Amino acid sequence: MNLSGFLPELAARIATLRRDLHAHPELAFAETRTSALVAEHLKSIGIEVHTGLAGTGVVGRLQRGTGKRAIGLRADMDALPLPELNTFPHRSRHEGRMHACGHDGHTAMLLGAAEALMKLGNQANFDGTVYFIFQPAEEHEGGGRVMVEEGLFERFPMQMVFGLHNWPGLPAGSIAAMEGPIMAGADRFEITITARGAHAAMPHQGTDAILAGAALVQALQALVSRATDPQDAAVVSVTRFHAGHADNILPEQAVLGGTVRSFRPELQDALEQGMARICNGIETTHRVRIELEYVRGYPPTINAPEPTFVSREVARQVVGGENVLTHLKPSMGAEDFSYLSSVVPGCYVWLGNGPGEGGCMLHSPHYDFNDAIIETGIRYWVRLVEKALAPA
Repeated sequence: MNLSGFLPELAARIATLRRDLHAHPELAFAETRTSALVAEHLKSIGIEVHTGLAGTGVVGRLQRGTGKRAIGLRADMDALPLPELNTFPHRSRHEGRMHACGHDGHTAMLLGAAEALMKLGNQANFDGTVYFIFQPAEEHEGGGRVMVEEGLFERFPMQMVFGLHNWPGLPAGSIAAMEGPIMAGADRFEITITARGAHAAMPHQGTDAILAGAALVQALQALVSRATDPQDAAVVSVTRFHAGHADNILPEQAVLGGTVRSFRPELQDALEQGMARICNGIETTHRVRIELEYVRGYPPTINAPEPTFVSREVARQVVGGENVLTHLKPSMGAEDFSYLSSVVPGCYVWLGNGPGEGGCMLHSPHYDFNDAIIETGIRYWVRLVEKALAPA
């Protein structure tokens, strides 16, 4: 039995499973139905199953031969708190949440790969252990961090870890595998400005939280335009500004918030320090009190050389060298696969999902995973196991 002989039938079943997952989206750390489905599917095909990491996380274990090497393959399971605007039969049955990022497809493809490896038996030529990591709470809540903190790598030691994300806008079935930074680190901040309120017609009797806030918004842009190396990518975005409730009152408080993105830990430090410095200066200039809350979020996702080499070689086998992309610009989006690849060397690739026209980009209420790429995803995972754990 070879992979090509049964893959079309397997991919069709996995597409049905994927659509079931899409119809029943679950939010971060609440993926109970999804987790149970994953665990049951793995058990039904003979995979050793471990549950409970990060609450709803599932890890499947498959060992062949006597080799001591091990790798991890990771898929995310959670959905987004977003109302779905699609009308197809498998649209979300739960108002206000949907799979708008393709985690339903990621989960389904990894289940398909596990089943394919079991079907292949000894024809899947590898020597060692593969861990199938089904992670909760990728969207903003850091389920990857929680799995690591709860002992993922102590319980399941591995030398390399691999991740995959569908990518609208790239040709369906193409694979992007770039060494180095691929996803940005994402921090967030909230700035509270406390002033002395006054009548808007007599501003000299108080201090102005809104004026101080406006100065802050302007000054923070200099962190990127004037305090950061032009060749070092960074973003500082103020995304909310709340103050006041009446036309004739200078409010006592203004609250600003936003996000900071960068690719290097040293730059994260510099941006945080620069933000604090600007807040201190505007506090003195405008005679207000400013409190900065700066929260470190996902670290940058950095693809290590060895696993990236393995991923590229496998991608060339699976989709052909002309469909392997190695020099795309990294994304300023963030990904908590970074918590895993910060501990062991990792590679995170993008699998082309096809055109993104019509609002079908990630996090769009019109998004849907492209079932036509399921075969490519399964084949990539299977060949990756064989390449990374090839017998000595």
